[in-house]
Amino acid sequence: MRRFLPPWTLLPAALICLAVAWVYRSTLGFGWLWDDAVTVVDNPLLRNGAGLGRIWAGSGTPDYFPLTATVQWVLWHLGGVQPAGYHAANVGLHLIAAFLFWRVLAKLGVGPAWVGGLLMAVHPVMVESVAWVSELKNTLSLPLLLGAFLFYLESGEGSRPAYGAALLCYLAALLCKTSVVMFPGVLLLYAWWRRGRIDRRDLRSSAPFFALSLALGLVTVWFQDQRGMQAGILPLGGLASRLATAGLTTGFYLSKTVFPTGLRPVYPRWPVDPPGWVQLLPLLSLGAAAGWLLIRPGPVRRTVLFGLGFFLLNLLPVIGLVPVAYFHISWVADHFAYLPLLGVFGLAAAAIGRWLPPAAGRAVALALATLLASASRGYSRHFQNEETLWAYVLRQDPGSWVAHNNLGKTLIKAGRPEEGIPQLEEALRVGPPFAAADIDLNLGFALALAGRPFEAIRRTEEATRLRPNDAEAHSNLGNLLSQTGQVADAIDQYRQAVRLNPNSAGVHNNLGIALTREGRTAEAILECAEAVRLEPGYLDARYNWAVALGHAGRNAEALAQFRQVLEQAPDRADAHNNLGIVLAGLGRVAEAQAEFEAALRLKPDFLQAAQNLARSRRAQAAPP
Repeated sequence: MRRFLPPWTLLPAALICLAVAWVYRSTLGFGWLWDDAVTVVDNPLLRNGAGLGRIWAGSGTPDYFPLTATVQWVLWHLGGVQPAGYHAANVGLHLIAAFLFWRVLAKLGVGPAWVGGLLMAVHPVMVESVAWVSELKNTLSLPLLLGAFLFYLESGEGSRPAYGAALLCYLAALLCKTSVVMFPGVLLLYAWWRRGRIDRRDLRSSAPFFALSLALGLVTVWFQDQRGMQAGILPLGGLASRLATAGLTTGFYLSKTVFPTGLRPVYPRWPVDPPGWVQLLPLLSLGAAAGWLLIRPGPVRRTVLFGLGFFLLNLLPVIGLVPVAYFHISWVADHFAYLPLLGVFGLAAAAIGRWLPPAAGRAVALALATLLASASRGYSRHFQNEETLWAYVLRQDPGSWVAHNNLGKTLIKAGRPEEGIPQLEEALRVGPPFAAADIDLNLGFALALAGRPFEAIRRTEEATRLRPNDAEAHSNLGNLLSQTGQVADAIDQYRQAVRLNPNSAGVHNNLGIALTREGRTAEAILECAEAVRLEPGYLDARYNWAVALGHAGRNAEALAQFRQVLEQAPDRADAHNNLGIVLAGLGRVAEAQAEFEAALRLKPDFLQAAQNLARSRRAQAAPP
């Protein structure tokens, strides 16, 4: 610890800790946002050991980030569905990354190194990655990548174990998020910055890192192509369009680094196919600036090229040259810049160290950090919950279909479907064609909650027409048809949903319920049993399995399942009542009556339980 933080560094270390605490303390009480439902809240892979195996096998995951998902799995088993632990992990990892970045800059001789760590800790563009639980892949991969760089720098001093540790850290970072894939290029850039050339030794030492990048990069490309691009082909356009997008996005991120105003979780996506000549100016300007710096690459210019090169290399995967699923929404996102901006922060620290006296440098750094921290603290408050987040986006951009859609969904979850319906209708009006199916699905759900089931069916049928391979759409349509008494049609929809997603315990359970209602108990038993196999803790599925067994006359088996339900949920009046029916069928009248009485104690107005109890007593009192 002394080597990492000698006494003279304790004050800036305390300053960074206090700054992070001041900016992000309130996030510990924040809720879930956007795709947190998919990655954590409703993710069945986090529930048990089998899910952990599927995570590493890449089964049923949109991306292959198994180490990130494993940490989420651990957090789930430590704290369940409470978001505080996940937010604390993000804040803690961000703080660790700030210290490691400080250490990297110090190792490189860039000073004052602590300034780089402080700027990284409090910059507003970093807020999205820290305040949004799903961006654990950013906050987890960055410390591992910085650790890999530190070990690599140490290995340059002749340490073989350090080189092996660098490879392991880099592999771990890739398994968190493959956006770190450009690290081998950074290693070569570092060699050029240090010696003014790249020799054979540099190529040899970086080769294993390139091999890891290639392997995991190809895996990511496959996952994006097969699972991420569900909305169809991205409108990236030809070479001119892609180059224009690259220049515009790079300029965007630089501008937000220098002037971090107007930040938001979702930015409008500008058209670039075909590009206007003005849209090519940012790329031409960047090229001209790079050429000017390369003409006479002295120490200062090499340092500038190193910092900007780090920024550009790490931004390269997300500037529009290759397809990324998020580009369906926007070309830019703050979380894409979490790693690249370190290059700019390092340059800022170097500039302060070179051009200002120590006292003036400290004053400028503290003033700048204070401004940034204040902006970050204010911006972070918008991430408190879904409603505050999307209302904020709509204040910034009233035409954001993403915000209208997500605010509509949020209002539905809050039990306010009548407020959500106009939001979803507006999202459907302004949104792109590829989003119509998802919006229709949400609108159908809202209409059903608002007591308009037949309108809901029409909207959900439209969703299945637009996206015939969407298991959720078929499942939702099945639910609506079942609620309106069209059980046979509902079974057909559930069958399609099961075919498309055989690992959904919820769909198997709903299919089992519908089959039971149709008197097809043998099939119902199989479906409910499959739901329980997929999720052993799924009590509703176990309950419905027991009901189906009872309808089939398999009372002993039904008895065992009802007992298991009541062991975990002793306050379920319906389970007590049905257990009483099963016990009566087995001739255990006294026990049956006790269960009916238990159901009535829990729910005094439970008419069926009262009737069952009265019937049982009459039968017992009747003469033989």
